[in-house]
Amino acid sequence: MASSISRRRFLQYTGAATISGSLLAACGNTSVGPGATNSGGGTALSQWYHQYGESGTEAAAKRYAKEYTKANVTVRWTPGDYATVLNSALISNSPPDVFETSGVGVDQIKNGFFEPLDDLFGDAKSDFSDVSLSPYTVNGKVYGIKMLNDTGLLYYRKSMLQKAGVQPPTTFAEVITAAQKLTTKDVKGLFVGNDGGIGALGNIAVWSAGSDFVSKDNKIIFNNDRTAAAIEKIVELNKTKALLLGNTTDWWDPSAFTQGLAAMEWTGLWAMPAIQKALGDDFGVMAWPKLDAQGTPATFLGGWGACVSGKGKNKDAAKAFVKWLWIDNTKDQEDWCLSYGFHIPPRASLASKATKLQSGPASDAVTIAKQYGKATPPIWDGTMGTAFSDVITRAVKNNANIQSELKQAEDKCNTELQKLL
Repeated sequence: MASSISRRRFLQYTGAATISGSLLAACGNTSVGPGATNSGGGTALSQWYHQYGESGTEAAAKRYAKEYTKANVTVRWTPGDYATVLNSALISNSPPDVFETSGVGVDQIKNGFFEPLDDLFGDAKSDFSDVSLSPYTVNGKVYGIKMLNDTGLLYYRKSMLQKAGVQPPTTFAEVITAAQKLTTKDVKGLFVGNDGGIGALGNIAVWSAGSDFVSKDNKIIFNNDRTAAAIEKIVELNKTKALLLGNTTDWWDPSAFTQGLAAMEWTGLWAMPAIQKALGDDFGVMAWPKLDAQGTPATFLGGWGACVSGKGKNKDAAKAFVKWLWIDNTKDQEDWCLSYGFHIPPRASLASKATKLQSGPASDAVTIAKQYGKATPPIWDGTMGTAFSDVITRAVKNNANIQSELKQAEDKCNTELQKLL
């Protein structure tokens, strides 16, 4: 490959660095083969999806492709490690024409692996929020059209909180206190993943402190007292006996919550239909509570977007298909977001008409995502995400000095940043 980017370095990019891998697991499972389908005649196009876990998604994707009459679209449904499979294909001589990803990387853009899509939006550009498009925006150009938005929520069992005399927590300290009070011999107070929240809460805790990772002018900004205080709370939480650990599923699956193994769980909006089916109205949702009085409630705004290969042989035809499906075809966009689990339509005009999201906890989730949802920018890559995650890991598992670890991570991130700028 005639490129300055190495294969290993390219594989570090999985969209929104530290959360995209989790979201991939949230929506996927590995029990079904890839599969393919063809639409009408004309130019042959390949379209790749990761394997969503929600029933009906594969059939829907293939149905959309069949509806398109100006090209022959073959859908590939990819189980397992989609990010690695996709990234290997993008640097090959035969990349998919159209594919979904949860974000782009700066090196990917520099090396021409993604085609800019600004000319496809037209008047619809203002219908997408800045935070929805930010994982796909580099130097003012947009390289993906958001297909769906996902967000994280702290679910709590109303009946369990009432029985324990616990109010929904409003700060991180109150989360810890509530989790301890809710813990019994049969039920743990909180489930935030089998690693004690190291993965699920890393970004969220920082945002809840009012801190962040990269400034708008591309400066590393997480090394501060607020970030350190947030990490200390994760450490404190892990020292309690209130966390569910060693569960058969991880935080993105709601079964620990629906089976009564935990009174509260951090998981996604995608889990709400299963939770409603199991528990009826015996649950509430909130953003992750603010760190303290100086903080803010926090959550992520992730999801998936449609992209076009910059190295593909049929870029114009691929762009025309993407425009038809994800800009013009609002019927299928609404179907994709709302018929297979709950996802928030990234377009404000569609979200406002989504009746399934207009009442109860689903409505609360939409408000939470709009008010507090954040995403890491493309400049924040996998190397930086790993460096920061290692800080939390060592603090939780080895009682490492948080300030010292943050400084080391800052240095690593600045070194990486200079390679990208």
